[in-house]
Amino acid sequence: MAPPSTTIVSIPILAKMIDHSLLHPTMTDAEVEAGLQLSLKYNVATACIKPYSIAQAKKVLDGSTVKICAVIGFPHGNSATKIKVIEAQEAVAEGAHEIDMVVNIGKVLGGDYEYVRTEISAVDFVVKQGGSILKVIFENDYLGDKEIINLCKICTELEVAFVKTSTGYGFVKESATGMYTYKGATFPQLRLMRENCGDEVQIKAAGGVRSLDDLIKVKALGVTRIGATATVPMLEEARRRGIGEREVEIEVKWNEGEAGGAAVY
Repeated sequence: MAPPSTTIVSIPILAKMIDHSLLHPTMTDAEVEAGLQLSLKYNVATACIKPYSIAQAKKVLDGSTVKICAVIGFPHGNSATKIKVIEAQEAVAEGAHEIDMVVNIGKVLGGDYEYVRTEISAVDFVVKQGGSILKVIFENDYLGDKEIINLCKICTELEVAFVKTSTGYGFVKESATGMYTYKGATFPQLRLMRENCGDEVQIKAAGGVRSLDDLIKVKALGVTRIGATATVPMLEEARRRGIGEREVEIEVKWNEGEAGGAAVY
């Protein structure tokens, strides 16, 4: 099937697709503060932060429409279920509106979907109980289509709010060279996730969405949220192209080969 050729955009639509990522392990409090102020200035969907920064984020973002998104079990998903549940409860209690949780990747690859389903359900329950929403991170670089489809079906059955491609830190060691590589969100996997999730489950693309064209293309594929550090370049480029506050329909310009599965990076 050919990818969509047009999509509706405006500065508010594009900004509210962005979870501005403040997750790098070396970030200082001062750098997090600058990122929070940037999130506020550009009126994005959320500032995506590590849990210890929630109090700092509240001081900056309270009273605005920018929400707080906290990560748990991040970035490898290896915490015991009860620890993920506690992390989620604490983050919601402290003020996180959204929780991004990494699945237990080893359990997924081992086919232990009873464990995976039970864990997602337990975390989703406490998050919803606190009035927040859950995004389930698959870390697609480690998975095949079968695993992605199974996770989409589980999340649909559990009525999870979002499924998410990646953490941004799922590096794969190449056996031939010993080098670490990373793809993040790819067009084929985004289409696969959209096709295998229920209509009520939204898609978040993370890892590699670095330009306005990337953002427009993933939006056309049905993505409603992205994780990004390139917020300023994307939104400023939108303004340079004449995109403003009013909604307009624009052409989606696919490069040769992209419809066949080029990575979004």
